[in-house]
Amino acid sequence: MNQATLHQLKVFEAAARHGSFTRAAEELFLTQPTISMQIKQLTKSVGLPLFEQVGKRLYLTEAGRELFATCRQIFETMDKFQMTIANLKGLKQGQLKLAVITTAKYIIPRLLGPFCQLYPGIDISLQVTNHELILDRMMNNLDDIYIMSQIPDHFDVNFQPFLENPLVVFAPADHPLAKEKNIPIERLGEERFIMREPGSGTRSAVQTLFEKHGVKVKVKLELGSNEAIKQAIAGGLGISVLSRHTLLTETTEFSILDVQYFPIKRDWYMVYPAGKQLSIIAHTYYEYLLDAAKKITEKGGLIPDYSSAEA
Repeated sequence: MNQATLHQLKVFEAAARHGSFTRAAEELFLTQPTISMQIKQLTKSVGLPLFEQVGKRLYLTEAGRELFATCRQIFETMDKFQMTIANLKGLKQGQLKLAVITTAKYIIPRLLGPFCQLYPGIDISLQVTNHELILDRMMNNLDDIYIMSQIPDHFDVNFQPFLENPLVVFAPADHPLAKEKNIPIERLGEERFIMREPGSGTRSAVQTLFEKHGVKVKVKLELGSNEAIKQAIAGGLGISVLSRHTLLTETTEFSILDVQYFPIKRDWYMVYPAGKQLSIIAHTYYEYLLDAAKKITEKGGLIPDYSSAEA
């Protein structure tokens, strides 16, 4: 292993994480032959095979799994060292890794604008996915902080609520129920319903409420993004339940129905595994987000539109 280089370890870690040389090459902006060559040289240094191929799939050998765990420790230690040195110099520089549920993409990127202006030396990696995949990332300790609307019940985690995330019933603006008040929840059973995909935290919350009150809805569409659902609603394909924050500005395309037991009260949480030591940068962002959310609440839930965050 004395001959192994840091570059080879980074190549191996990416290939092991993706289970694919091709995807590792895409992430690292290298060619696949380069990836193969680096892995071959690293394998020679280790003296044992690191991967085995069964059919078209790539699997880690026992030696590969041990090296993968070691790489994670090495890179985590190096990140901590880099941020500690930056702090000793009185600088805030390094990398912040965030993973957020799909709904939070309507607010977190906008709040990153002023944070980036405060700390221009910080590079930010933002992963947007559903609740199920967030849990996978957390289990593999891939990120610094996770933004979620549902606390994991089978992970030991630290969590902090920072902003309300109410779920409301969206319908087309000209829907017959748009002007009615206190609509019985059972009435939703007569509507064509558009639902988020399985694994979504929003879907889980909606199903829990419907089951509690014995409501059965006619699911006509399952879609994997809030934007797709909004387009389907605007096209008259049905109604759905989404976060109020998905409607950032007033629009004439949608109405929010006044349905019994809605809005579903939820919060967004900052979450990270128990025992994980937040880096200096992650802690700085943690405190920043608490303060930014407080200002949003004081302004009545208005989310500032930072165009730089959309770039």
